[in-house]
Amino acid sequence: MVGKVLKIIGITLLVAIILIVLLVFAASKVAAYRNAHYFENATPAGEIERRYTAMGPHSVSYVEYEADDADGIGRYEIWYPSDAADSDRAYPLVVMANGTGVKASAYAEVFRHLASWGFVVAGNEDEWSWDGGSSSETLAFALRQNADASSVLHGLIDTENIGIAGHSQGGVGAINAVTSQDNGGRYRAMWTASATHAELAEGLGWPYDVSRVGIPYMMVAGTGAADGGDRDQGGDTAGIAPLSSLEENYDAIPDGVPKVMARERGRDHGDMLRYADGYMTAWFSYWLKGDAGAGQAFSGTDAELATNPNWQDVRICAGNQDVS
Repeated sequence: MVGKVLKIIGITLLVAIILIVLLVFAASKVAAYRNAHYFENATPAGEIERRYTAMGPHSVSYVEYEADDADGIGRYEIWYPSDAADSDRAYPLVVMANGTGVKASAYAEVFRHLASWGFVVAGNEDEWSWDGGSSSETLAFALRQNADASSVLHGLIDTENIGIAGHSQGGVGAINAVTSQDNGGRYRAMWTASATHAELAEGLGWPYDVSRVGIPYMMVAGTGAADGGDRDQGGDTAGIAPLSSLEENYDAIPDGVPKVMARERGRDHGDMLRYADGYMTAWFSYWLKGDAGAGQAFSGTDAELATNPNWQDVRICAGNQDVS
């Protein structure tokens, strides 16, 4: 009798374990699908935000190259418009700096989305990007491929229009790539999401200095608890990228440098990798492609971002004066 009871208990536990595993597997599949189709699940409110959250007009191709170094880069991964090889056009390049433990391959859909709007987008597998070194190497590699007549990337890059973006630790990496690396002067615009605030970054051994930034810079974060929460709800006392951090960084950027800061309502640290993508795409379209329509999201007192209900704590400086 005892043996039968134990057998029934064992079978019940086994079934329960199998069900749990299946549920976890299903949840991971759902999460992966949602991430891959984030632009369909987003809720953009502004006309420009809606336009650039959607996929762009280009189909996208991908190429990867093994890195021949031991610095954690692993491989270089590059997304580009598929029709580039059939035209004489060159496309702006955007280098992406990874957040902690988040390789480029983990958010390939973001690269693909940006490339669909007419960009060459380059990343790598570095999980510790804070010093900007891997971004610097990725930029140099992409430019070598652009100059190599045997490369599929030959002549595809508009070398006068290069941007950089980063999330979390990658935000620190983007800033340092611009301000501390030898080829930092090649960049023409920067965008960061939930960049680790300066005091925390200093404590982690990731120092950076935004007062050295001299190119148009847009910084965003979420209002969720991980990024620092909302002051009205007792937040902003801790977090990875609280409002106070954005304000300090924004104010430290020299006069005359175009800059934007904003926080997305209802989004938290991990969300910013994908769900701020519409305005990231618009930002680079404006500064690297001269897209005046995209620029209306950030220009003047009628800037769409300033009145978009998805966003708060918006500040915009077109040069020497805040306009929102």
